[in-house]
Amino acid sequence: MTATATIEIQRPVTEVFDYVTDPARFHEWQNGVVDAKMTEPGPSAVGSHWTTTRRLGPLNRPFTSVVTTMSPPNSWAVQGIDGPIRALVDVSVEAVNETRARVGITVTFAGRGIGRVLVPLVRRQAAKEMPANMERLRHTLESTRPSQ
Repeated sequence: MTATATIEIQRPVTEVFDYVTDPARFHEWQNGVVDAKMTEPGPSAVGSHWTTTRRLGPLNRPFTSVVTTMSPPNSWAVQGIDGPIRALVDVSVEAVNETRARVGITVTFAGRGIGRVLVPLVRRQAAKEMPANMERLRHTLESTRPSQ
């Protein structure tokens, strides 16, 4: 089950890609993200792991993900590797022109055990949140100073 969203942002493609794929910035634009940390030192690359802590109701729940695709500044994909519901997230960033980028995010959910029953609910919630997350992403990037 998939949820998708797309938005254009008045920033160069490399700036947008660097921001949207930085787990340390997720809490700034994704609803429910409390924290995200790389589990290994160094820059993100295929095979890199990080933990994202999300607020789910009254609880904070950590989820581990691994980078499966890294092709700056245009594509990035990650796969959840623990928990009953695992997300496969595909991010595409394309230049509209030198100062504008289009971001597309597709999230596909797979359930294991009890997660199979919960996937439709999680997908609906993600589809509901994604437009606001994308708007927060656009607002955050457009309200910062352009890189020099």
